[in-house]
Amino acid sequence: MKARTSSFRDLVHGTISAPESRYSVTGHTTPQDGPDSASNEKRNKLLSSLMSQYLARDVPAIQRQIVNHVEYTLARTRYNFDNFGAYQATALSVRDRLIESWNDTQQYFTERDVKRVYYLSLEFLMGRYLTNALMNIGIHNQFTDALTGIGFKMEDIATEERDPGLGNGGLGRLAACFMDSLATLNYPAWGYGIRYKYGMFEQRIHNGHQIEIPDYWLTYGNPWEIERLDVTYPVRFYGHVESTGHGFKLTGGEIVRAVAYDSPIPGYDTYNTLNLRLWSAQPAKEFDLTSFSRGDYYGAVSAKEASEKISSVLYPNDSTDAGKELRLKQQFFFVSATLQDVLRRFKKVSRPLTELHTKVAIQLNDTHPTIGVVELMRLLMDVEGMGWTASWETVKKVFSYTNHTVLPEALEKWSVSLMVKLLPRHMQIIFEINRRHLEETARKYPNDGHKLQRMSIIEDGHPKMVRMAQLAVVGSHTVNGVAAIHSGLVSTRLFPDFAKDGYRILNMTNGVTPRRWVQQANPSLSAIISRWIETDEWVVNFDLAKGLEQYVNNADLQREFAESKLENKKRLAATIKKVSGVEVNCNALFDIQIKRIHEYKRQLLNIIGVIVRYNKIKKMSPEERKGVVPKVVVIGGKAAASYVQAKHFIRLINGVSDVVNNDSEIGDLLKVFFLPNYNVTLAETIIPANDVSQHISTAGMEASGTSNMKFVMNGGLIVGTMDGANIEIREEVGEENMFVFGLHTPEIDHARNQLKYGEYKVRDDRLSEAMNQIQSNMYCGSDSSGPIMNSLQPYNDYYLVTRDFSSYMDAMDRIDEAFKDKTAWIKKTIVSVARMGKFSSDRTIREYAEQIWDIEATPFIPGSISYKS
Repeated sequence: MKARTSSFRDLVHGTISAPESRYSVTGHTTPQDGPDSASNEKRNKLLSSLMSQYLARDVPAIQRQIVNHVEYTLARTRYNFDNFGAYQATALSVRDRLIESWNDTQQYFTERDVKRVYYLSLEFLMGRYLTNALMNIGIHNQFTDALTGIGFKMEDIATEERDPGLGNGGLGRLAACFMDSLATLNYPAWGYGIRYKYGMFEQRIHNGHQIEIPDYWLTYGNPWEIERLDVTYPVRFYGHVESTGHGFKLTGGEIVRAVAYDSPIPGYDTYNTLNLRLWSAQPAKEFDLTSFSRGDYYGAVSAKEASEKISSVLYPNDSTDAGKELRLKQQFFFVSATLQDVLRRFKKVSRPLTELHTKVAIQLNDTHPTIGVVELMRLLMDVEGMGWTASWETVKKVFSYTNHTVLPEALEKWSVSLMVKLLPRHMQIIFEINRRHLEETARKYPNDGHKLQRMSIIEDGHPKMVRMAQLAVVGSHTVNGVAAIHSGLVSTRLFPDFAKDGYRILNMTNGVTPRRWVQQANPSLSAIISRWIETDEWVVNFDLAKGLEQYVNNADLQREFAESKLENKKRLAATIKKVSGVEVNCNALFDIQIKRIHEYKRQLLNIIGVIVRYNKIKKMSPEERKGVVPKVVVIGGKAAASYVQAKHFIRLINGVSDVVNNDSEIGDLLKVFFLPNYNVTLAETIIPANDVSQHISTAGMEASGTSNMKFVMNGGLIVGTMDGANIEIREEVGEENMFVFGLHTPEIDHARNQLKYGEYKVRDDRLSEAMNQIQSNMYCGSDSSGPIMNSLQPYNDYYLVTRDFSSYMDAMDRIDEAFKDKTAWIKKTIVSVARMGKFSSDRTIREYAEQIWDIEATPFIPGSISYKS
């Protein structure tokens, strides 16, 4: 069990006194030179006294603080004190409390001179802050009572918050779970990313098609962030390289200013509060008065507009040259600002830069931040004056790299010509890194030109490309995959030459935070777990949920699980009714697939299975239909704006939904819904309602997946292939509590060749009928049905939808039979929840801390720091 090092909950609930002072001043003030040292010490003591107490947490005090923010921060009166104003004031009041512990935590880390980990990610899919923060710091009930006392409901206030548009899928949500675990486990850490003005996009559905509109999530500001106008760094693009006689420097070009925006990340049941620092792009020169004076009004603000594009949209469409350039600009912008910030913090204490790795660990979350390897080389050599050898050894000790995919298109490559244009000095450094890397490789493997080609960072061709994944491997001390099977593929398929050459490749199976995904998303299940294992410590040690298993045959526990599931289904049913106007049977089997829309995730297989089920029911007699298990199918996810085939899948799903849901003959036996604009908040409603969830990727293509973990933690069963973390979930919960189907990874290549060359014919009348219906435009027009049908032809079925179809339908039949025995089904869900301890992100973060980052937990205790000027 995780040892709790503070009396945080006791303080919150009033069982111990609040600390007399947050700061200890005796003998700890920073010495100052010159005649002002006495006045500085007096100033420090005064400030310490003024800042000594944490804000009161009783209900009347909270009400005063909320109302004060309404009047003094928002400048509102009681006549326009509406739900949104109440949300803003409540959020600011909670943020005040976070800032207290946040400032103290950072000061504590500084005084202890700890080693920090810096988590670099292009996405942070945080979800709503309010409820999560209140639960983590233990004052949810007090704030609920305070709001009730002034005429507001917490549930109404919470819905006023918009999801931050800072991520798209599993990559960003993993980063958010990791930040929660890092704070909860008291590890010194910072998250770094981009403050996107519009996020990716808001998904709307019009006539069955996905429509993208800007995600104006910042329209009314973000009360959780603090704008740091005093923390800015210049980031230079283009320009040209000049020799200084003893090195090189980049001059000219375009300079963009990176401005920091900080958001506090509270740990659960601890004083420690970490920081998520996001960068916003602003022009170095705000306004060109000369251009304006001569009548060039657009030219006067052109630099501002060009700069701000960098942090406007997550994943701009990179199908054009301009889009590729903007995407690379984004990546360099945020890593350059981050590394300048990291070096500034390190240099506060006088020590050689060759010791950077003793205080700094940098984790690259996927390939996007890899240009940071080169930027740190540039900073160490061109700015700090270090030599190549010392700089390179330092860089390799600092960086580690998480690979999240074996898909070739996700292993970023940039053309050499684009790199030379946008980052000329960095391209020089990349060439030199590659030259030295290949020389060393050639010494080990003489006369093996093919190996050199495979291991080269530069890919020959027209045009020549920079392989960013290779650069990440060469520039890091450790590479890790995110599930056992994926890490094996990283070693054997993705980087086999590097693995054989001794590069360190580890497995770190992903996890999710039970604070967000059980405690917050599923209050009824949370109460059941706490009641039956007689402790709520499972929130920080999910292994304790194992205690449920001893009661699996207890009728009361079974009844409570069933009641909780029904309550969650009713909540989702209300959302479905609001979106679609259709009422659903909450006693039906809820079958859910929510994830980004991609061919390898095989939403197409799912919806073809739905068509087959529809056809089967249509052919039944009324008597036969009495034995059918009613099913509600929910699918959600966004297709990238430029991913045309994924958009066709969305059109098909919506077309099937229209046909099925409007067929009165079918009634409640089958309903199909595509829920638009999938995000964290929607997931918190969908996931607890699942009876079964679909994780059906083509084997060998899903790195891990984390939604599979969330679904099972919330009392659902998986239908899935042996891919990603499904394999490890099966090992934990038992194959009898999953519905496994499909080819396994070693069989995939052979199966593709069989289909491609006509050596294997798929013969299943159900599939043929469904394909004929699609082709006849029964569900969507030819503009979508044509491309879909083309992808299902044997020579094009790369993702093996047709090959796995019969096995998939067998699994669907097994699910139906299992669901008919309600008691046996509930037992399966209880056992599954009880055995999911391995998949807490707390376990994952401990493994990173011990095996990769070499950092130690540093719990802050009030009264243990000095106030430093």
